[in-house]
Amino acid sequence: MRIPRIYHDLSIALNTEFALSEDGSNHIGRVLRMTAGQPLQLFNGDGQNYDCQISRVEKKAVYVLCTAQTANPVESPLALHLGQGISRGDRMDFVIQKAVELGVTEITPLFTERCGVKLDAERLDKRTEQWQKMAISACEQSGRSVVPTIHRALQLKDWLAQPTKDLKLTLDPWTDATIKTISGSQQIRLVIGPEGGFSDVEVAQTKLAGFLPVRLGPRVLRTETAALTAISALQLQFGDLA
Repeated sequence: MRIPRIYHDLSIALNTEFALSEDGSNHIGRVLRMTAGQPLQLFNGDGQNYDCQISRVEKKAVYVLCTAQTANPVESPLALHLGQGISRGDRMDFVIQKAVELGVTEITPLFTERCGVKLDAERLDKRTEQWQKMAISACEQSGRSVVPTIHRALQLKDWLAQPTKDLKLTLDPWTDATIKTISGSQQIRLVIGPEGGFSDVEVAQTKLAGFLPVRLGPRVLRTETAALTAISALQLQFGDLA
């Protein structure tokens, strides 16, 4: 049986009993119905795994004792920051979840001319919090111990204008360059358009910002397919996918 992995958003002390968070306690105690003496693994974003044992289960809290700390060597050598045009429905959620599983280090949702999603400040804060929780869940599932940052959404032009030394890439099915033909880098920024792609003005903005167009193949992919295919190809070429 696979040992459950739970995110704990505080520092973790060895050989000291402490309570899991409310979400963690609910998942362990009520959803999984685990009991005292059973093992579980915690992580808090510091790149370590913490081997623990449930010490007691109460009505509203689960207490654990951590006995070992080990480095988790699953992070890719490729630092990949994804700028993703916000999509309708659950497509954006899907991209965030799968991008984290594939090893991205940062994600910035982007408002573009064709994104079709309008969010006021309050709704945007809630969505950002939800997206960050999805990233945590993806880390729990995929075995990562470093949680990628989901930045608050920006306008495309503002994200493009951020100073960076990263290799900057965008997708263009009609260019000659491919991921196989570009020079390698361990720090990459990848920008993906929303449904309907970038407008002509936005394409020009990416070029002015120094983003190199590359193609994935002869077919035009949907936004969520394009993002995950590009991430996979970059991890295969410069990261740790075999």
